[in-house]
Amino acid sequence: MDHLDEKACKSAGMAVRDTLETINGKWKLLILLTLYKGGKRRFRELVKEINISPRVLSKELQELEMNKLISRTVCDTRPVTVEYELTPYCKTLSGVITAMKEWGEQHRVEILGKKAE
Repeated sequence: MDHLDEKACKSAGMAVRDTLETINGKWKLLILLTLYKGGKRRFRELVKEINISPRVLSKELQELEMNKLISRTVCDTRPVTVEYELTPYCKTLSGVITAMKEWGEQHRVEILGKKAE
């Protein structure tokens, strides 16, 4: 990172904190990655694919929707089903996620001396 003056450094810190607060936790990135890879998913499909409890998934999905990263569609079916998909705004995170993946791979090699399987 280039040398930043105090004001720019504080601003960068706030931006990084905002990003981390939006995608933090054990589950949010896994939910987003599942939707990136597989597209639109129903609630029960997400529970099964991610191996997450319905209660926790519901909370995480609410937060992701609140931050405009996913959209929720109630389907006109019996019983009622709900589908989730990434918003166009969420797709702006793809560079961040790719960078995290690449750094994680390098870190694994640096620390463990081997690539992920």
